[in-house]
Amino acid sequence: MSVETIAPETRAAIIAAVQDGFAGQVDFLSEFTAIRSRRHCEGEALDFMARALHARGWEVDDWTVETQNLSDEPGFVDCAGEVPSVRSVVGTLEGAGEGRSLILQGHVDVVPEGPDAMWQVPPYAPHVRDGWMYGRGAGDMKAGKVAALFAVEALRRAGYVPKGRLHYQSVVEEESSGLGALATLARGYRADCAFIPEPTGLGLVRAQVGAIWFRLKVRGRPAHVAYAGTGASAITAAMHLMGALQEMEAAWNAEAAAHPWYKGVAHPLTFNAGWIEGGDWASSLPAWCDVECRMGVLPGDDVAARKARIEAVVAEAAARHPFLCDTPPEIEWHGFQADGFVLEGAEAPEAALAVAHEAATGQVGPEDQIWTALTDTRFYGLYHGIPALCYGPTAESIHGFDERVDLGSVQRCTEVIALFIAEWCGLRAV
Repeated sequence: MSVETIAPETRAAIIAAVQDGFAGQVDFLSEFTAIRSRRHCEGEALDFMARALHARGWEVDDWTVETQNLSDEPGFVDCAGEVPSVRSVVGTLEGAGEGRSLILQGHVDVVPEGPDAMWQVPPYAPHVRDGWMYGRGAGDMKAGKVAALFAVEALRRAGYVPKGRLHYQSVVEEESSGLGALATLARGYRADCAFIPEPTGLGLVRAQVGAIWFRLKVRGRPAHVAYAGTGASAITAAMHLMGALQEMEAAWNAEAAAHPWYKGVAHPLTFNAGWIEGGDWASSLPAWCDVECRMGVLPGDDVAARKARIEAVVAEAAARHPFLCDTPPEIEWHGFQADGFVLEGAEAPEAALAVAHEAATGQVGPEDQIWTALTDTRFYGLYHGIPALCYGPTAESIHGFDERVDLGSVQRCTEVIALFIAEWCGLRAV
């Protein structure tokens, strides 16, 4: 089946319909962004999306699955038991005729915002200034998620319904493990293409890294600082291990210079010690230190082999340490164990996206992007053979202070998604 050819007047009507509904879309996005949907606290955001889908006539599937029941799915991670269950909300519109099916997926979880005092305004009090909406999650990725919903609304406003079946999926755990996307696939949701509107600046993610999360658990020997020689600091011992992991990071990046997709990318793999806790008293040598770590991996890397290398590096560094040689640290794998992904074999949906992008922006494209981060697209492309496009609006300072999304790009993105649905699924006038 070739890509649907949509008449110019139909495209113009769809673009006009997006514009007509955009003020309401911004209000909806503001209300959605005001929800503090951090990990384990996504229920209110899922409720919000379920209500929105019900109100718009979607058939809604709202379910929770025990994480252990997903263990046979490709890409599964157990998160060291930190995620006992996964809730998802999927809306379905059955097609109005013969047409390709489509999954529109977005995550509702956001990362921690840090101290509110370090934001210009509170992170969950979204506001618009100079054409940008500010707020935690506004860019990553609530704006793109809302764009996908309002793209379908624009088609209806223009007098059309898709011929192909649509699944609009709201998932959790994208920022930590991908268990939300995995749960929808375990539920049986499939389509001819998946579209994930992460903030890409209206570019198409061609390649993305994978990631490994782990927790270093270092134990010391407490002592009064007056007799420091009789004890051992778990915090300084942890610093010794982090130095060894930084050396590993440098070696892996040197190897990346030969990778077909990342050879032109400076420092594509990052070791990050993102969270450190330890010690109990300023005048006592700390007895414990836990370090939350993240390390990137390249597409094609064997994640199990990379984990084994991390274990070896930590063990080798511990063996060189005067205290850790007899009290080795523990490693706990507690989040992402994710493969890298390259978009391949997606010529037909890419062609539809190119048509939609040019019609909305006037520019040939979209431009390919090579990411040093990751998305849920890997579950579709790597494990189920479903072409998975990642394309969305322009955002800045995601995961940082004063996160913001450019509303002009949100409108363009909404137009592109609506036109992509028209080209990919086909349309029927109502």
